[in-house]
Amino acid sequence: MRFIAALLVFLGHASAQHLFADTGTDKAYSKAVEGAGYVGVSFFFILSGYVLTWSARPGDTAPKFWRRRAAKIYPSTVVACLLAIVLLLATDQPVTAGVAVPNLLLVHTWVPDIPTFLGVNTPTWSLGCELFFYALFPVLLPLCRRIPANRLWLTAGLVTVAIALLPAASRLLPGTPMFPPPVSEPFPQFWFVYGFPPARLLEFALGILMALIVRSGRWVPLGMGPAALLVLAAFTGLKFVPLLYSIVAVAAAPLALLVAAAATADTEGRWSPFRGRVALWLGEASFAFYLLHQLVLTYGHRALGMTRSWSTPGAVGVLLLLLVVAVALSGVLYTFVERPALRKFARSRRDREASRTQPPMTGSPGAVAPVSADRH
Repeated sequence: MRFIAALLVFLGHASAQHLFADTGTDKAYSKAVEGAGYVGVSFFFILSGYVLTWSARPGDTAPKFWRRRAAKIYPSTVVACLLAIVLLLATDQPVTAGVAVPNLLLVHTWVPDIPTFLGVNTPTWSLGCELFFYALFPVLLPLCRRIPANRLWLTAGLVTVAIALLPAASRLLPGTPMFPPPVSEPFPQFWFVYGFPPARLLEFALGILMALIVRSGRWVPLGMGPAALLVLAAFTGLKFVPLLYSIVAVAAAPLALLVAAAATADTEGRWSPFRGRVALWLGEASFAFYLLHQLVLTYGHRALGMTRSWSTPGAVGVLLLLLVVAVALSGVLYTFVERPALRKFARSRRDREASRTQPPMTGSPGAVAPVSADRH
């Protein structure tokens, strides 16, 4: 499912390339994928809270947890950012230290400035949010565990209400500058709902609560099919609400239900279309795919002709070609950067040596495989 979420982001960002020569078809495609990126990113934030909660290790320490998360995201992110900087310079686009350094350190999402927030490699703004989530997780999880089991659903509902109120709260921020078209919203207000880490923390917390609900035995008998239909309905509905409400408010609750339903099906060993070898590999490489897809779309289109568009069959072919290239490059990044970095840096030498002397873990493979924190 992680690759499906990343694919939604890819398809949403592809609309900005205007690959279809026919104006009507181009508008229809843009309308069809409108909000796809919002849903994909929200899914990742909720999934992150769920997975990290489910896979939390007894006796784990905050430094060890932070080390594993840093080993997971930083090496690949730095490589992708450096590649983006090279491509910017190669195409005569300016890159300043004031933009590049915050992006490399993943603190740029805290800055309500358009060039800083969206500069270098645009999708990495969400990793700045994730970094904030990881910093708070060792404190947030114990607090959530103190919530009585019979109040977990109520708490999840209150968090969902808080998410729905974010657009209204954003109106307290300045109304200028305006975001460049096609976004017709003041950037400070858009940034607050879309990229401000404390605001997006609510989705992460919702994922934590859903994991605690499932673990407490209070999960409702909702299957993946009905949960997916709820997400589809939300995805359709967000196209008819004001922009700031379409970012998170409409889809957060259905996505949380889908994450819990899918994880429950997985832990119970029920059939899932996402458990095959190819699906698992795509899920593993989804982080690398997310990091690289915007670069492939932008510079792939540039290589084929920056202002060029194609007939409908040709545009579909170009879109598929760019998707294949993005998947192939993500495989390279995952295989030669992400996996080696995890092996080398996720644990200290002492921990690696200790693990070799411990007996192998036993238990249901289905209960372990989908919730490995280092695979998220």
